Amino acid sequence: MLVRFGYVAMSVIVENASPSRTMTMASFNKIGDREAAIRKLERIAAENLHNTLRLLRHNKASRIHVYRFSSKLIPLATHEDLSDWDPFPALTHEFSAIGEFVKENGMRVSFHPDHFTVLSTPRKEVLRNSVRDLRHHVRMFEAMGLDATAKNNIHIGGAYGDKLASAERFKQHFMELDPDIRQRITLENDDKTFNAPETLAVCQTLGVPMVLDIHHQWVNNQGEKPWELWPGVLETWQTPLAQADAPADRPLPPKIHVSSPKSERDPRGHADGVELEPLLTFLRHIAARTPALDVMIEAKRKDEALLQLMQKLAALQEEGIEWVDESTVIIRP
Repeated sequence: MLVRFGYVAMSVIVENASPSRTMTMASFNKIGDREAAIRKLERIAAENLHNTLRLLRHNKASRIHVYRFSSKLIPLATHEDLSDWDPFPALTHEFSAIGEFVKENGMRVSFHPDHFTVLSTPRKEVLRNSVRDLRHHVRMFEAMGLDATAKNNIHIGGAYGDKLASAERFKQHFMELDPDIRQRITLENDDKTFNAPETLAVCQTLGVPMVLDIHHQWVNNQGEKPWELWPGVLETWQTPLAQADAPADRPLPPKIHVSSPKSERDPRGHADGVELEPLLTFLRHIAARTPALDVMIEAKRKDEALLQLMQKLAALQEEGIEWVDESTVIIRP
């Protein structure tokens, strides 16, 4: 099984390269001149996009092929008070440069809209804002010229006192989304509400690919082992929604998330790095039936955690692990 590792948004190795600089609405209003304030937002966004391209170049040099963009590339982009502002014309060059670099180097990229984006909500205004946020993420991909193999990963959302009803509400709201939004969505199990079997059931009904988070599964489960769910998870990556725009000869690999507990007192929090043994046990259990897999590392130390994990794997090359490059290995059962 070919396994590629990636990281989330920020680098702890590349200095002064934040892709998430922002501005509050209060700061925006203090400027007084609305047009001047909007130009400042666009300058901040351009800097975020410039830093994103710097990080992608860092990834290429480090042979890292999987990366999650920051969702905060454009400050206040979905704020209701700025609904008449379209930031994309001013950022055409920056977005295009990112997309071209991604395509030229065969990178897999994604977004993870924040926890306020919930389709299980019973509140119309929350649903409206959630759909607006998903549309914004799709527009960012489109501005980059990236097809539907670039996905937006979300959670089902809250239970609101009735988990079954919330799951049904999610399904209904999902089916009401525009097709171009639906084909970019992946669903992840969470660490408090919708566990992995429940998330998998929703994915199977809708034909949505599931991103299995093995840390979340460890703290929120029904007694199952994560690899016991894998046959079902793997099937969700073979649906038309999962493989939208993917070439027939290069199907989009399934993706998982990995992190390690911060401490015994905070088992849900993310540690600086990744413990090798639980991850490797899972990978070896699924290797025989999985040709390729992408792994998103959600550790506090970002790309540094990835490099440290690869060093640990390099020491095990005589134990069924073959080194491919600085972020890629072959795992044998």
